[in-house]
Amino acid sequence: MLRQDTGGEDLGEEETGREDVDTRDAGTRDAGTGDAGTEDAGREGTGRVFVRVARPEEYGLVGDLTVEVYVHGGLVSPESSYVRTLRDAGDRAAKAELLVAEVAGEIAGAVAYCPPGSPYAELAGPGEAEFRMLAVREAERRTGVGRAMVRACVERARAAGLAGLRLSTQRNMAAAQRMYERMGFVRTPERDWSPVPGVDLLTYALPLC
Repeated sequence: MLRQDTGGEDLGEEETGREDVDTRDAGTRDAGTGDAGTEDAGREGTGRVFVRVARPEEYGLVGDLTVEVYVHGGLVSPESSYVRTLRDAGDRAAKAELLVAEVAGEIAGAVAYCPPGSPYAELAGPGEAEFRMLAVREAERRTGVGRAMVRACVERARAAGLAGLRLSTQRNMAAAQRMYERMGFVRTPERDWSPVPGVDLLTYALPLC
């Protein structure tokens, strides 16, 4: 397990309203197959959110985005050794599944989906998956980006026939916790943990079968 010097595994946000989401990989989407979302014409300024696997040429941008979100969000000190882990998107892509959310052709967020056997999984037991390092660009908060990425992780775990999906979140991430609860995640206080003194992590699980 990769237990780092901080365990803040999300910088999501309270997602309000509906979002137009397509969680297919770019190649499938471009082939013109059926749409996964529904049009939300009543939501001004909200474009379609596409969640797909990150491309190698995007790893640097994803790493920078993740560091920016975590450091500027006050979850990680700029001097923390964890910054190097957050920046190394290439390692996440090699040892987990690195997903990005694309809005109007721009990367608006990223998350690491950790299937069974991934060294990035910290909570998942046998037959379970986990997601970590969920980050949403500040300008895209509350537009459905965070929810779309979580939904993509849920879909992957369900398609693999897994028993559940787990996550850790910092205690002060109340808005993200509300989003998880609305999506069906339940608290698992018996799994709460602290990677380092002063960092307390709450845990959630989504049963899938």
